[in-house]
Formats: sequence, C-alpha cells, structure tokens
Amino acid sequence: MTDELVSVRYLVDDVERAVAFYTARLGFTERFSVPAFAEVTRGRLRLLLSGPDSSAGRAMPDGTRPGPGGWNRIHFVVDDLDAEVERLRAAGVPFRSDVVTGPGGRQIVLDDPAGNPVELFQPASATA
Repeated sequence: MTDELVSVRYLVDDVERAVAFYTARLGFTERFSVPAFAEVTRGRLRLLLSGPDSSAGRAMPDGTRPGPGGWNRIHFVVDDLDAEVERLRAAGVPFRSDVVTGPGGRQIVLDDPAGNPVELFQPASATA
C-alpha cells in the first residue's frame, strides 16, 4: 500500500458536473476525466468521482445498484466557517444543515451536485 494520497470514492450522477463543482467551489485540481469517471485532488486527498457507467456503478450480484448520497462524507477544516458558508451560499450550493456548534468546534454539511455530503469544520481553537 502507498500513503502518498488518501483516496475517497464518491458515486455521482454526472461526472462533468461533479468535476466542475469540486474544482470551482472547493479548490480541487482535475487530474483525469472521461465521461464515466474522474479524479480530482486537493492536497493529499484524491477524490474519485464515479458515474453510473463506471465500474464502481455496476450492479452488485443481488442486483442492487450503487448510488450517490448517504451520510459518510469528506471533511474539510476551515479557518472561517461563516465566510465559507456565505461564499458557497452565494454560489447556490445547497446545505443539508445549519451551522452546528459542539465542544470541538462548529460544522455544517453541504451537498455536492450528486447529493454526496461534504462537511466544513472550524475547530473550537479557531473560533475563540
């Protein structure tokens, strides 16, 4: 195994739209893209965006088809949560939640174009 990049796979309904979202809205760099699949990176995170025609979208032996959504999510630490929320709302990005404050800090969950969740988190040490 290699530890150069941490890889996460998200299933998406539209690869081109997902690439546009992650590059324009969340600062990723596109490394590879074909109609069924794309790879984008940000720092040490390698995000694999698999469309319905990719191998990851194929039906399971019981006929179940993998799909986007759910609650597992990628998590980004930000310095100014309020500024990020304002910037993304102005761009029309949908949020699943309002800002939630807990003992470790503040967070909010937004959706990518396929309905996959992304969490923005500002640690308590940065909110003081």
